[in-house]
Amino acid sequence: MLKKVLEDVLTVKESDELISAFDQIGDIIIVRIPESLLSKKKIIGQSLLDQVKIARSVFYQTSSVEGDFRTRDLEILAGEDNTETEYKEFGCKFTVDVKNAFFSPRLSTERERIANLIQNGETVTNMFAGIGMFSIMAAKKKKCTVYSIDINPVASKLCEKNIGLNKMIGEVISINGDASEIIKNQLIDKSDRTLMLLPERSDEFLQSAINTTKNGGIIHYYSHIHADKKSDAGKLSEEHYLKITPVQSEILKSKIVRAVGPRYYQTVVDVKIFK
Repeated sequence: MLKKVLEDVLTVKESDELISAFDQIGDIIIVRIPESLLSKKKIIGQSLLDQVKIARSVFYQTSSVEGDFRTRDLEILAGEDNTETEYKEFGCKFTVDVKNAFFSPRLSTERERIANLIQNGETVTNMFAGIGMFSIMAAKKKKCTVYSIDINPVASKLCEKNIGLNKMIGEVISINGDASEIIKNQLIDKSDRTLMLLPERSDEFLQSAINTTKNGGIIHYYSHIHADKKSDAGKLSEEHYLKITPVQSEILKSKIVRAVGPRYYQTVVDVKIFK
């Protein structure tokens, strides 16, 4: 779609250099531009703003998502310089700050999958909850209790706001702080199900996930896996988990969540643990 929108602005060669996908989050567009086309970034931004009718702002992503707060640097290219927007997904409403709190529209299918797996009566620990999307979608569908933890105070405040925006049959409890410390002080053996949505650091936090999960409970262990063949990524992530886990575990399922780079994949392994 991006190449089609810009076909009157860029040459064929330039169009081939442009990353074809961009993220549209509510009325905000975030675009990644190769270095060779940075001289045309303002033209690209204005063209997107003109052609995508519901767009209010176009930002160029100048850094990857990084740091404990999982934020990214954005440069305004066209439109209003405001990084907050409203976003809807599967009947839920969210206020999102695309610069100051982690959010990815590319996890929508995984959010729906997890919400459908959670059962009525479960207690869930969401260790890296961001603005609360996984947590709120689960509590909208199921009569569950979700401890929604994030170290980023902006993300936690948005989670609290988003709780108020949605009617839920379950309960979401937003907690700001380090997941390991919160679990150690408040949530030992509390969880029937634990989400580890920090794939680049899951090994570091696995013991904390085990600590909060009851005997016989389920951990959704996310990781980044290199695989020469896409079809091997799920199996490789299972092997990695079994190599590092300190507890007896039963693999329930593994799958690719999304591609994150050439031959790199975000995967999830659903495991039942025994301790």
